[in-house]
Amino acid sequence: MVEIGKKVKNFKLPATGDKTISLNDFNGKNVVLYFYPKDSTPGCTTEGQDFRDAKGKFTRQNTIILGVSRDSIKSHENFKARQKFNFDLLSDTDEELCNQFDVIKMKNMYGKKVRGIERSTFLIDDKGVLRQEWRKVKVKEHVNEVLDAVKALNK
Repeated sequence: MVEIGKKVKNFKLPATGDKTISLNDFNGKNVVLYFYPKDSTPGCTTEGQDFRDAKGKFTRQNTIILGVSRDSIKSHENFKARQKFNFDLLSDTDEELCNQFDVIKMKNMYGKKVRGIERSTFLIDDKGVLRQEWRKVKVKEHVNEVLDAVKALNK
């Protein structure tokens, strides 16, 4: 389980663009790791678009954006292409990373209890240490909050 102020254990997952991405690939850069429930759903689309539109600001802050859900790479590729996302999406079909970050929760969907990803974002610094986490994220203004945290981290 991750803990603020502690180094995040390295992970390796398949990603869009026919890549395998690990946290260690980004040593020396901050990483925004955001978990979202499902490709091509309204809230997840808006959140991804907000990160896409702010990517230049994150890049200027030496920060990489990575989206994570349990969807397949094929689903991710379609979602990324349709929305013109300029960052990679990681496929965590085995829930390994989801479990490491404790984002799988019981949720109510139309009166039914289902296991799913609780929308969450994590800020990992350039040395691989978890600096901040947002759980039960509300999409509106979230990306600006994360960007402010990145700027504060870099001061």
